[in-house]
Amino acid sequence: MEQDQTTEPERMEKIYKIRYRTNEHIFSASSQITNLKTGEEVMIQTDHGSEPARVTGLGPLLDPAAEHPIKTAYSVQRRCTRDEIEKYERLMEREQEAFLFCQKQIEKQELSMKLIRVERYFNGSKIIFYFTAENRVDFRQLVKDLVQEFRTRVEMRQIGVRHETKMVGGLGCCGLELCCASYINNFAPVSIKMAKEQNLPLNPVKISGICNRLLCCLTYEYSTYRDIKKEMPRPGKKLTIEGKNYKVIQQSVLEETVTVIDQDTPDPPRVLTRKEWETVTQKIARPLKPGRPRKKMPGKTDKKEKNSE
Repeated sequence: MEQDQTTEPERMEKIYKIRYRTNEHIFSASSQITNLKTGEEVMIQTDHGSEPARVTGLGPLLDPAAEHPIKTAYSVQRRCTRDEIEKYERLMEREQEAFLFCQKQIEKQELSMKLIRVERYFNGSKIIFYFTAENRVDFRQLVKDLVQEFRTRVEMRQIGVRHETKMVGGLGCCGLELCCASYINNFAPVSIKMAKEQNLPLNPVKISGICNRLLCCLTYEYSTYRDIKKEMPRPGKKLTIEGKNYKVIQQSVLEETVTVIDQDTPDPPRVLTRKEWETVTQKIARPLKPGRPRKKMPGKTDKKEKNSE
């Protein structure tokens, strides 16, 4: 008799928000354990082994048969045991002890560096000291003292002011938690051109963050402003409406309107809606000029002529 071959249904997975340390970045992790609660400690699989983390939020269930399944950077292995929870709490205390010891050695050796954070692996195989410095620092003696004190691998990792702000955290000018401290993983390049494109005041105090660099949020709507402005008449452009000559003096991207003034009469400015300025610009649109024919250099023949010979 033929045996019935039945395939087991794929187990459902759920997404959780996790945090490795208090007041640190929140990550997403998937798990086949669907009944975890906020505040529970779990073990997360990382590239250097298992690390404990705390569940800070619940996400949706994942459909294994979905056409485009959601992928997360981390996965929850299991719940932490009681011993692992105690070790996890002790781990954060030992990180603080390592921070104070390293800070004391920096002051003793008079090194021009600022210690930001200490991160210790759960298995004790490595300690990372994050610091900032304006110039190159010779910390060879410092590393020797740290290795002698903690008897494990030590890494000194220099970071920039943006990553420093991300680690320290804080509130932005909008009153919300800093974007870099809450969800930004990679810093996108920001330029003053983005502020100009969005008609923002070019006052460094207003468009700079806590890190004294341009606000990361300048990149969020830059592409939208740029695309809409390409369609709108630019300031200085002359338009003819109902037989009168007007000049564009201002654009309003959010309302998609332009403000124009009559060049011949001192009438008050007039605001054109999108439908109005689109009608005008379509009438004055000019066909593209054909490209110039390329001049042949003397003494050179085309490849086609050579092949025909």
